[in-house]
Amino acid sequence: MTMTLRFDAVSEANPGPKWEARWQRSWPAYRSWFLARGGHRGPDRKECREAMERYMPELLPVYDRLTLLAGNSDLAARFLSTWCPPTYLGGCSLAAAADGDHVRLVRNYDLSPDLNEGLLLRTAWTGRAVMGMVEFLWGLSDGINDAGLSVALAYGGRSETGRGFGITTILRYVLETCDTVPEALQVFRRVPSHMAYNIVVADRDGRTASVELSPGGGVSVMPHAIATNHQSGPTVSERPAFMRSFERYSHLETMERKPLALRDAFMREPLKQDRYSEGFGTLFTAEYDCVERCMELTWPDDGWVKSLDGFTEGTKVVSYESAPEQSAEYAQGDMDWSKAAFVDWFAVARDFMNGQGRPIESYLAGNAVTSPPDFSKISTERQC
Repeated sequence: MTMTLRFDAVSEANPGPKWEARWQRSWPAYRSWFLARGGHRGPDRKECREAMERYMPELLPVYDRLTLLAGNSDLAARFLSTWCPPTYLGGCSLAAAADGDHVRLVRNYDLSPDLNEGLLLRTAWTGRAVMGMVEFLWGLSDGINDAGLSVALAYGGRSETGRGFGITTILRYVLETCDTVPEALQVFRRVPSHMAYNIVVADRDGRTASVELSPGGGVSVMPHAIATNHQSGPTVSERPAFMRSFERYSHLETMERKPLALRDAFMREPLKQDRYSEGFGTLFTAEYDCVERCMELTWPDDGWVKSLDGFTEGTKVVSYESAPEQSAEYAQGDMDWSKAAFVDWFAVARDFMNGQGRPIESYLAGNAVTSPPDFSKISTERQC
């Protein structure tokens, strides 16, 4: 089974027509997800803005500008704040390494191709250059700034929530306001995440760190600058067999982590995943060079090299092939992937672990019926 994803590289120093066009393209799907997961029953617009002003005042003018470009509706304002948002899950492997001359942060982004924005965005929203992979239309799943600070996230393996921000907004804030790893760690201690996430961060002076964020606040600094999709505390990780989190972590822990060899290791098993039709395949490998302030985005048969100082716009369409042993089972039927936000991904994982996997379209509410979804009954998870 072949699946495709379009990647766009876009540069826009200040929020303007390019970002607004992206909003118009993506908001209908995000709006459906936000309503389906009860986002409209969360904090009101006033509380969301007050949270932004309290924890991320430097981003408040950017948030206000984006809200205006998005039409200035209450729902858009609440969505863009990511204050106490609905849950969202995903995969990913992370590692950072330095040797005195080179500093690299590498991540694999593991997800279904139909649930990723595919946007690499370079901005100067607060006066400094930032480049990274966008989530939730302005947050970042990974990126680098003009100080050579790089950061990436991985889901922490449990779906419980607390009062806090969506992690992608926190990563945006780190890259907009911090120069070094110690400064980034202070932000993670001060700004609460609404879910459990694992973060790896590196700076141009060779400092690296990995932290575990707890829902509602709380940070644990880990001994190695690596992360997958479980945490070290007593809470049991969800879906560990499906995500192969412990296997990937053990491999990262025991392999020789040299900065110039990291990317090649991430493009091989067990770090690389190819179960795309099950919602868990490596969509890209991103390597950040903290010294040269550039990145390389790598796909199975292609790649992009992008620099903060010489960023060029472009578009690529990438194809993904599911593992042969799964492709026959999941090639049945024609799925309308515009409804992918309504897939019950927990049911997919449960059945997979029980050896009872079914075609992915069968997990759609109403089995991909054409009538509008009943938001009060749909069980979905947006992944990141």
